Amino acid sequence: DNWAFLYAQRLALKQELPLHVCFCLVPKFLDATIRHYGFMLKGLQEVAEECAELNIPFHLLLGYAKDVLPAFVVEHGVGGLVTDFCPLRLPRQWVENVRARLPEDVPFAQVDAHNIVPCWVTSPKQEYSARTIRGKIHAQLPEFLTEFPPIIRHPYPPSCPAEPIAWEACYSSLQVDRTVKEVEWATPGTSAGLAVLQSFITERLKSFGSHRNDPNKAALSNLSPWFHFGQVSTQRAILEVQKHRGKYKESVDVFVEEAVVRRELAENFCYYNENYDSVQGAYDWAQTTLKLHAKDKRPFLYKLQELEQGTTHDALWNAAQLQMVQEGKMHGFLRMYWAKKILEWTRSPEEALQFAIYLNDRYELDGRDPNGYGRADVPSPCLAGCLWSICGIHDQGWAERAIFGKIRYMNYAGCKRKFDVDQFERRYSPRT
Repeated sequence: DNWAFLYAQRLALKQELPLHVCFCLVPKFLDATIRHYGFMLKGLQEVAEECAELNIPFHLLLGYAKDVLPAFVVEHGVGGLVTDFCPLRLPRQWVENVRARLPEDVPFAQVDAHNIVPCWVTSPKQEYSARTIRGKIHAQLPEFLTEFPPIIRHPYPPSCPAEPIAWEACYSSLQVDRTVKEVEWATPGTSAGLAVLQSFITERLKSFGSHRNDPNKAALSNLSPWFHFGQVSTQRAILEVQKHRGKYKESVDVFVEEAVVRRELAENFCYYNENYDSVQGAYDWAQTTLKLHAKDKRPFLYKLQELEQGTTHDALWNAAQLQMVQEGKMHGFLRMYWAKKILEWTRSPEEALQFAIYLNDRYELDGRDPNGYGRADVPSPCLAGCLWSICGIHDQGWAERAIFGKIRYMNYAGCKRKFDVDQFERRYSPRT
């Protein structure tokens, strides 16, 4: 279920050439910890096994792509290179670095394999909100939301097989924080991810439309880790979920709205806004209102360590933080409340955004994802939606109040009206 892989095989078949798959393992990436790397590496082991069955060698190259991939291309006489797409700054730089070092006669193609409608096809500019992008995406879905053609066993074997991969040695070589432990509830890999998709359809889809905003109800897909690491395709999830529209129309429509429209809105934001992770990336009205209220007195001021340990005065916020630390996944509705309270309890919007992104990227299994900077209420890759929660991206101005200005406000009393707050607090109480 990978359009870049499918395109690469089509090129290889046309030229009657072998096909190689390479993954460049960097020793560290933003605030990723062993929690993230462990999930990724175990998923890659499954990829390597599938490739072997398809007569396609899988190579795990240690180092940055610019340092290891051009040399691999020359050494193996590679005739063309195909890569996936990510709108974030660092992966885009990796692609440019490789492009600059490739031999001139080696063509280089990039395929947006993880959005259903390719990011640059959806729109040529940053879209203001879901309202402005929704029609553009839906107009393209008949062309792009199609079944995947099959990958076939590759008929042209390589002249030299891939070197055996010492997975444990790769794991040990990583220069990452190992204190954030891997989670037990999520088994890495495509097989496990597809099983979660199936359980969502049979057990939780019926209540997704009505109960997705209740953290005490099992209504979410929980697929975000597998989506984030490319182990399950969002397109596959939509194709499978849509088969049940006749029975669960509301839930299916809401899932498509959030997993396609809202998710790809976040990709659009990161692709076209170079300041996607700073206050400077916000709309003018939001920057103005935040600046106007930057000196407002905060009811509480917390240091990063106090937030990280979940030791604030707010039991609901602490429970949400501890859920993220322990499970690598915070409920989507609470991610909005969580980020907005960080704005209320820190010295400035800039500090709030810095803290929120750090905590999200460090603990969330699906951290360091475009949806961490765009919308918050996506059930699939649903991160803190930091820019939405703190800076009003893809939102509108609301009634003015202290600290928030015109940024949408959320409070404890509002949460109590929506769900049983006490039940959630008890579940993630520091005492338990």
